[in-house]
Amino acid sequence: MMKLRWWRVDASEVAAVTAMGVWEAVLAGGGRRFIKRKDSDAGETGRALEELRSSLYNEMHSSEGAKRQQQRFCGPSVALTFNFAVAVGIIVANKMVMGSVGFKFPIALSLIHYAVALVLMAILKALSLLPVAPPSKSTPFSSLFALGAVMSLSTGLANVSLKHNSVGFYQMAKIAVTPTIVAAEFMLFQKKVSCQKVITLATVSFGVAVATVTDLEFNFFGACVALAWIVPSAVNKILWSNLQQTGNWTALALMWKTTPVTIFFLLALMPLLDPPGLLLFDWNFRNSCAIVISALFGFLLQWSGALALGATSALSHVVLGQFKTIVIMLSGYLIFSSDPGVTSICGAVVALGGMSFYTYLGLKESSAPTGKKPPSRSNSFLGKPGVAGDGGSSDYEDSV
Repeated sequence: MMKLRWWRVDASEVAAVTAMGVWEAVLAGGGRRFIKRKDSDAGETGRALEELRSSLYNEMHSSEGAKRQQQRFCGPSVALTFNFAVAVGIIVANKMVMGSVGFKFPIALSLIHYAVALVLMAILKALSLLPVAPPSKSTPFSSLFALGAVMSLSTGLANVSLKHNSVGFYQMAKIAVTPTIVAAEFMLFQKKVSCQKVITLATVSFGVAVATVTDLEFNFFGACVALAWIVPSAVNKILWSNLQQTGNWTALALMWKTTPVTIFFLLALMPLLDPPGLLLFDWNFRNSCAIVISALFGFLLQWSGALALGATSALSHVVLGQFKTIVIMLSGYLIFSSDPGVTSICGAVVALGGMSFYTYLGLKESSAPTGKKPPSRSNSFLGKPGVAGDGGSSDYEDSV
């Protein structure tokens, strides 16, 4: 019995030694290399994940990355379509506010629009969803201040002009913005427009005038407001386009920086241009909801307009505005059986033809090889944009 127990102990030890020998043999063969390779693969995977995380962080938390994301997901076609759809919506919303609600305070309405926009952007910033702005030293504060001031004049005076003038006179003032942009871009940036584009823009403006200008009723105060609105409107579009195309500004980041300045100037304009009685307005639930809906559309319109200006140019945005006017008029004729008259329809056809040719010229120039070295980019108020009309890129380079 004693011998048998000794034999069992000895057998178990032999089995353990044998197992250890097999394990050592496996490790001595390819096992160690296999485990080492697995560790190496895990390390490479970890490094790749870390690089991906760092890349995503840079895309979301740097102005350069935010600008790339905007260009990637919101090109010219998307931006222009977005702006067109929102513009139609805000026309309906503002008609409801000014008509059925009876809110007769155009500057106050613009102020509410920008205040709601500021609140929405503050929420986005609190959730870390607002794009990062470029460093403050890259863009002078004077540029941002000038853009905010001009934007308040452009928005506020447009609403006052529409209140005191007929729609026809208001459209004439809008048409005058086109040559003003051409002249302003030449004076500020020495940017030239080809002769073909000048003729095309003149054709578009003539067609829009024939199609929409059916009456020219105005008073002296309304005419002064309309004339005072033309230059700020043109400069506003030029600055929005230039700051985004020459720097790493995104639309939302630029709106976040300039909206407080705009609100400040609208507060100063409100006592001068709005009639008294704002506090006596019936702020019931229905009226307040209509004004808030209009303000939401106003935020979307400002954002989509900034995206369109950043992706295209000031002239392209003006042509888009004229296209919206023609489409709305023709939609009323085709869908709602309105009768604008044969003359207006012919003018609309001429305008659409000019817009189509303008688009063709833009696509032709953007696809043509230039062979020129890209100009240096500056972020100052009067810095030359990365576009030029006489050679390389055109004012329609990034458009559809």
